[in-house]
Amino acid sequence: MTRVGLYLDLRIPPGTRGADVYARTLDRVADAERRGLEAAWVTEHHGFADGYLPAPLTATAAIAARTRTLRVGTAVVIGPMLPAETLAEQAAVVDLISGGRLELGVGAGWSAAEFARVGADHRARYTTLEDQLRRLPGLWADGTVTPAPVQDPLPTWVGARGPRGARLAGRVGAGLLWLDPALVDPYLEGLGGREGRLGGLVNVLLADDPDAAKEEVRAAARRNRASYSGNDDAAATKGDTTFPRLRVLTADDAVAAIREQLAPLAARLPVTDVFCFADLGGLPADVVDRHLELVTDVLRPGLELAPVGGAP
Repeated sequence: MTRVGLYLDLRIPPGTRGADVYARTLDRVADAERRGLEAAWVTEHHGFADGYLPAPLTATAAIAARTRTLRVGTAVVIGPMLPAETLAEQAAVVDLISGGRLELGVGAGWSAAEFARVGADHRARYTTLEDQLRRLPGLWADGTVTPAPVQDPLPTWVGARGPRGARLAGRVGAGLLWLDPALVDPYLEGLGGREGRLGGLVNVLLADDPDAAKEEVRAAARRNRASYSGNDDAAATKGDTTFPRLRVLTADDAVAAIREQLAPLAARLPVTDVFCFADLGGLPADVVDRHLELVTDVLRPGLELAPVGGAP
């Protein structure tokens, strides 16, 4: 079964209050869970003028407290910016609050400026990330970090957009949180015959009238792209904006498009999780609310009736 989720970056558009954005987002996620949503994922950045979410595990704890069944995931925590012990403590608390629903996704990060803010070593980020993932189970098992999470083992993912990160994900036995057929071979190489799983972003926004919705999407997308300006050098900035192209589709067309996208991946490994942005930061409320209704009422059951991957 492939779980369907929402991806939250908690941007605060001009003219809005941050507290209102957070409250409305939590209300929407709770309502989406009642309608059948299976997961909510959050991301991480620092120093953005629009408040791009800087505290993903805090956000997952809040989501967990407002929900009962959906999985709460990070896509991703920038692991090398935290000590392994801090990451272990925060993840365990979220897992306890959620009753064992955390999906811990971590990544190496890309922005040298963000690493500099906390004095972390940007050049050693891949080595640090692998060391963290290898240490986490032991930190919980031997009582170095308390309390321990509910889940044993705690499900982990590595967000990676290149072969180096994909091999790392395989070596540590984590899921690969990026849907790219070119990464399957290096991931399998890292797994060395062990079981793996795939998940990640399917960048769609659903609308009854896609042409009308595209006008609103263009304005929000321009604001989002502009928010990266000044946060790092141009080469690094390009590295975080290479999401798959956003497609504005009807719900039925989205079901067909996602199944086509996932088919070559699912032929090789279970695709257990997909998610799409809940909002683009500043879209009109009616556009967002209808998108979420179509995700829960059409997209989720459409993929469930004709699954594309194996069981998680």
